[in-house]
Amino acid sequence: MTKKNKSALSEHTGISSPEISNTNAIKLFKAKRNAKVDTNTLVSSILNQNISALSRAITLVESESQKHLNKANTIVKACLPYANKSIRIGITGVPGVGKSTFIEAFGNYLISQGKRIAILAIDPTSSITKGSILGDKTRMEALSKNKNAFIRPSPSGTSLGGVARKTRESIILCEAAGFDVILIETLGVGQSETTVHSMIDFFLLLKLAGAGDELQGIKRGIIEMADAIAINKADGENLKQAKLAKVEFSRALHLYPAKTSQWTPKVMLCSALKNEGITAIWKLILDYKKTTTSNNYFEAHRIEQNKFWLIQTIENELKRSFFNKKEIQEELEKQLKLIETNQTTPFVAADYLLSLNKSLQ
Repeated sequence: MTKKNKSALSEHTGISSPEISNTNAIKLFKAKRNAKVDTNTLVSSILNQNISALSRAITLVESESQKHLNKANTIVKACLPYANKSIRIGITGVPGVGKSTFIEAFGNYLISQGKRIAILAIDPTSSITKGSILGDKTRMEALSKNKNAFIRPSPSGTSLGGVARKTRESIILCEAAGFDVILIETLGVGQSETTVHSMIDFFLLLKLAGAGDELQGIKRGIIEMADAIAINKADGENLKQAKLAKVEFSRALHLYPAKTSQWTPKVMLCSALKNEGITAIWKLILDYKKTTTSNNYFEAHRIEQNKFWLIQTIENELKRSFFNKKEIQEELEKQLKLIETNQTTPFVAADYLLSLNKSLQ
């Protein structure tokens, strides 16, 4: 009796995963994803410093869904009495200035001083792919593992108004969760700095020595907003240049009008990589808070910010409501073509569209 030759490539039946476990895992995942949000439980968990609850609430704030927005508004309103107890610090600077390294060094120092810090990073979102650079947790590896730090990168989207709402409400939630220092990081290349300035207490601008902009007003608007300039990477061979840059920036700051806060902006040297100058910057921020609290500017400034964002939010909502109407969209296309062929003016077209909107209400 001859044996059949078995191919070396023959396939053996392996051990399959139990079907029931896979099914249960999928069901569990779907149940968690579709679970109804109990706003009272979520608020209670946030006040008990539950990070998962905080993250979930911020996700609701960031959602475009009206259903989620309603729940987010309920949660934010419930958290509001427990907020406003932090100092909010905006940190900006061009790419390559070392913002992430600085924030990690600064954050670790604050934690060593008994602080709990939340970092809200406004990330650039591509207008083409809608993708977002959400790399803060990988760039701040040590800090992200610390239980007293919370890092939340948020895609900015295309609307600065959207950034404002999401970030401002996230600040309230973080404060209610017991974080007493809120750091807001921006990319440092656009209008987002102006937006961030309208929601923070202290604005820190990071600069590099020898970048060629010491005497050019270096983004005049941002310089005017800055409460302090920190020249980063002031170590080794860069130290001499950094000291010269400090002198030039200090001279430039004297050319600007006095601030309403009665605070005189300072220029500091630091090396985030070597943990140098970090303590001095925090002391400067505390001096700022002491000065502006004693002259009542600190609280008055926050009230003015709230008033500003009330008006801004109404404007954003009216604009969104206007452009989302199908009839307006169709007529807008027609008016744009008439403008292209010089058959109407922008002002006449605007009056027509506004009148049409009024008739639709």
